[in-house]
Amino acid sequence: MILVIDVGNTNIVLGIYEDKRLLESWRIGTEIHKTSDEYGMTINQLFNFSNYKLSDINQVVISSVVPTAMYTLQHMARKFFKREPLVIGPGVKTGINIKYDNPKEVGADRIVNAVAAYELYGGPLVIVDFGTATTYCAVSKNGEYLGGAISPGIQISMDALFQKTAKLPKVELVKPETVICKNTINSMQSGIIYGIVGQVDYIVKRMKKELDDEDTKVIATGGLAKMIAIESETINIVNGLLTLEGLRIIYERNKET
Repeated sequence: MILVIDVGNTNIVLGIYEDKRLLESWRIGTEIHKTSDEYGMTINQLFNFSNYKLSDINQVVISSVVPTAMYTLQHMARKFFKREPLVIGPGVKTGINIKYDNPKEVGADRIVNAVAAYELYGGPLVIVDFGTATTYCAVSKNGEYLGGAISPGIQISMDALFQKTAKLPKVELVKPETVICKNTINSMQSGIIYGIVGQVDYIVKRMKKELDDEDTKVIATGGLAKMIAIESETINIVNGLLTLEGLRIIYERNKET
């Protein structure tokens, strides 16, 4: 079994794979001041709850966009799992050609998503990841990572409305039934959610035009992907565990090297 760990700015998503089968997954908060022991004990409790043992794990694979958390999680893997983790970064075989001005600037999560999406669905692709930031990634028919766009995430936009205005309250992220709303809370929800839908569809349509291939598929992932996909005109597939799949695939490509 392998343990895959996807470290985002807001959440850490963990999964246990046996071969290609995902046995279990969990989501915990990202806390940069948490120690390796604290992370290790949290993961141990999750394992115990689901009737797994730390000794069941043969390898640990980590992808992170939070540099300050990386050392802590690497140390946690060595101490609790007795394994040297595979960390997604330079020198790791991904099987994807990165056509970025500086490939080192591309977030590990974006590359992992591209690896998974191309393996599962083929190309060309546009991948929309609804995380702390909303990222848009384009992959060519031949599996080349071409680049993309980055915008503020849905929760960031909600928080900004609350923090930067005097009278607007903090609201729950729920989709209202109409765009024209008759109270402040629903109006904020409408503006954020339907605004994001409009942004997604516009950016995706522009990317598809630039890819110039009518067979381009659009894959959405992230915690709020389903909510947005229901309203979107362009999203074809929702895969909430795309990053975990990518980590598994990259592990398979590196385990013999």
